[in-house]
Amino acid sequence: MVYTLENENLKIEVNSYGAELSSVTGKKNGLSYMWDAGDAWKRHSPVLFPIVGGLNNKSYRCNGKEYHMNQHGFARDMEFSLCESTESSLSFVLEETSETLAAYPYKFLLKITYTLSDSTITVAWEVVNTNDGSMYFSIGGHPAFTCPLKDAKQTDCYLHFDENGTIDYNLLNENGLCLPEIHKLKTENGYVKITESFFDKDALVMYNNRTRSVSLAGSDKKDYLIVTFDAPVYGIWSAKGKHAPFVCIEPWFGRCDAHDFTGSLEEREFGNTLEKGERFKAQYTVEVIQ
Repeated sequence: MVYTLENENLKIEVNSYGAELSSVTGKKNGLSYMWDAGDAWKRHSPVLFPIVGGLNNKSYRCNGKEYHMNQHGFARDMEFSLCESTESSLSFVLEETSETLAAYPYKFLLKITYTLSDSTITVAWEVVNTNDGSMYFSIGGHPAFTCPLKDAKQTDCYLHFDENGTIDYNLLNENGLCLPEIHKLKTENGYVKITESFFDKDALVMYNNRTRSVSLAGSDKKDYLIVTFDAPVYGIWSAKGKHAPFVCIEPWFGRCDAHDFTGSLEEREFGNTLEKGERFKAQYTVEVIQ
């Protein structure tokens, strides 16, 4: 089911299937800021849980047993329940099932809340460990934003990082696993122009230990959308080789396996641990500039 929030600035839609933000429309200009889940990629903004990215050989070990799971986990393909609704917020919840336990041997409560205030959407995650022992997980966002926004080419647009100079990043191999080589992305006053070949090698995986914002800007270098987050890893992605009119800015509390990783679930880089009854909370914001 699709639920709606709106104010004088924005109208947003959230689908209970995957608790996915599926539409963001400017009330003053009528522009759509979210990708329409077209042929190039059939999603809008999936929630990545209980893993982010891919597993080496699509499998992992936990408590001496091997499990199998597809890229980004199962939450994006499950029906959430609406648990709270106000004039400015929607909250959805997901708990374990017999199917999830077969792929991920932990009970959990996952709550996702969308709050609309002025021209800003806050996406908040809460994970609760309902097991008797420790629980290991990752969580992340994968929102796809319209780029270009108006009648232009994507190659007229810019990514705008909140720091100057050169930004280090990793690339993925053909199996979606992280390669060790460090690449350099040169910015000019924080701006990087999107080229025809920008996403030819899939996602750019970047690292962060402080609050960061990444914006999309038009040919005039004026930001029209800003994503702000405090996450240890983030990705920049669009559909490889398809030149589709969207760019994903993805805050991650987790990451795909390294190409040579052979450890267990609790040893995955950037993973999170909760003890019995503990809660994990994190959020990111999307600000639309009209």
